[in-house]
Amino acid sequence: MEGTGARIQLGLFVSGQHPPQRNPAEAIREHLEQVELARELGFASVFAGQHFLSDPFAMFQSIPLLARLAASADGMIVGTGIVLLPLLNPVEVAENAATLHAICGGRHVLGVGIGYRAAENAAFGLGPGRAAVLEAKLDVVRRLLAGESVTASGPGYALEGARLALVPERPPPIWMAANGDRAVARAARLSDAWMVNPHTRLDELARQMQIFRAERAAAGLPPSACTPVIKEVCVAETDAAAMEAARPWLKGKYDAYVDWGQSEVLPPADTLRREFDELTAGGRFVLGSPETCTAILAQHVDRLGADHVICRVQWPGMPQEHVLRSLRLLAREVLPALRGNAAGGGRP
Repeated sequence: MEGTGARIQLGLFVSGQHPPQRNPAEAIREHLEQVELARELGFASVFAGQHFLSDPFAMFQSIPLLARLAASADGMIVGTGIVLLPLLNPVEVAENAATLHAICGGRHVLGVGIGYRAAENAAFGLGPGRAAVLEAKLDVVRRLLAGESVTASGPGYALEGARLALVPERPPPIWMAANGDRAVARAARLSDAWMVNPHTRLDELARQMQIFRAERAAAGLPPSACTPVIKEVCVAETDAAAMEAARPWLKGKYDAYVDWGQSEVLPPADTLRREFDELTAGGRFVLGSPETCTAILAQHVDRLGADHVICRVQWPGMPQEHVLRSLRLLAREVLPALRGNAAGGGRP
């Protein structure tokens, strides 16, 4: 994707998951420090995700967390990455999005997804047919945020001429997370951008990006205005130092992903059931020196057209010093190298 790297932006994915014994007030203070530094360094966005019943981790819910972080994110996009729309009431989702939109001065992205965890689905009484539920609720959310009068019904909601009183002047863009091929095709049809997941190898992501683009073209839709990619990132002075800093915390996070069932919703050619050294290969993670991380991200620019890299630089238990170091090196060394490489027409 010629030229994409020249306009690439960085985002911060705030990891609201922590060991249960962690003091939550201290964790919030650390997240505020992360956002304040990211803003100072020129990061374009801050995102946070959503899970319920998040054992073995304690997890902050994304909407109140983002509302608090927004006070330190002036000028940045503030986005949900993602809300689990099939589990939630679409009126609440729309009202929360309108509120965040106002808090952020219109710089809000509504990220949505279908989810995959059986424990969450059971807790909210959601049975089979989640894709249809997602599509129906997303239609309601879109129409409410556009100021329409909505009559619709589905699991847990029944609306007769419902209308929001707080309506954004311009509705937030909707980015959709997707893992499997069918979900990627759904994101192409229903969203403004595919929020590319951090779990899959680059070769599989490149194959799926072709599905995404072909599906949009077949639906008569223009190319998406941006290509946001979430990545697991740890930058240090050397490859060895980055791996040492990331390994214990990133491994623990991906062990939990396997227990939660994340591996089963990846493309069939990929799996998270690997030894850690094998798991880090193939562009799945961005771990290493600034030069190594620049090279990995340059491949994402070339092969996916990535132009907004949302970096998760912390996993449960990881010390704050490693997080802040990654943010500084990303902004001061990796991003300039990516942009300079794109402007010069070469690869690092």
